[in-house]
Amino acid sequence: MSTVGFEHALQAIEHVEGWLSEDQARRLFERAAAVRPGGTIVEIGSFQGRSTIVLALGAPPGTVVVAIDPHAGGDRGPQEIAADAARGDADHAAFTANLRAAGVSDRVRHVRLPSARALGSVAAPIDLLYVDGAHRLGPALDDITRYGALIAPGGTMLIHDAFSSIGVTLAIGVRLLGSARFSYAGRSRSLAEYRRAPGRLPAAERAAGAANQLAQLPWFARNISIKLAIAAGRPNLARALGHRPGDRWPY
Repeated sequence: MSTVGFEHALQAIEHVEGWLSEDQARRLFERAAAVRPGGTIVEIGSFQGRSTIVLALGAPPGTVVVAIDPHAGGDRGPQEIAADAARGDADHAAFTANLRAAGVSDRVRHVRLPSARALGSVAAPIDLLYVDGAHRLGPALDDITRYGALIAPGGTMLIHDAFSSIGVTLAIGVRLLGSARFSYAGRSRSLAEYRRAPGRLPAAERAAGAANQLAQLPWFARNISIKLAIAAGRPNLARALGHRPGDRWPY
């Protein structure tokens, strides 16, 4: 188990840029702490290191976090999808500095490649997979499918922007709704958790899992409505729909 507490991890990311709420950070930290010593933790999408630091501090001693992010300056948000080398280099510099400041540089192996080209850098089986890469349907579906196939029985997959981003939610619907391999274990806001079953899930469990995920669709609709209100310059409407003050985007 981790040698530090969650409050230490929370303090370490206080000034690190990123989209990870306190309850989401706690779920990441606790799932990392449950990984077997020497196990494999893989993160797709590190940005400036907020989630990376939480995973590294939560992981047992001797466990390395493989952080996959090309730091190409793209896929940073709805207005920042295209690559931008200068922006990517700035993110990479911030990522490196943040890991160093948190004292976890030696616990993280950064793979500066797009996830579609980084699979060969990951040793199976994966004990914990955190997916927060490109949110368009194609890349999200590819990450969930290809990396999810490497998760060990009993392992965990956490997906950020689930039931919040259209692309990610569609990918979940295609690959995980009624899955025979992964059971839905709940969410912290938009951070959804799935567990890899030791065998094929019975039909009744698959149906129950599908129903539990479909029950999140009203919350998904609310998030999309908030995003549309923000994009239309209607902050009062966004607040009326439940948007939290200080949040740039629902996550």
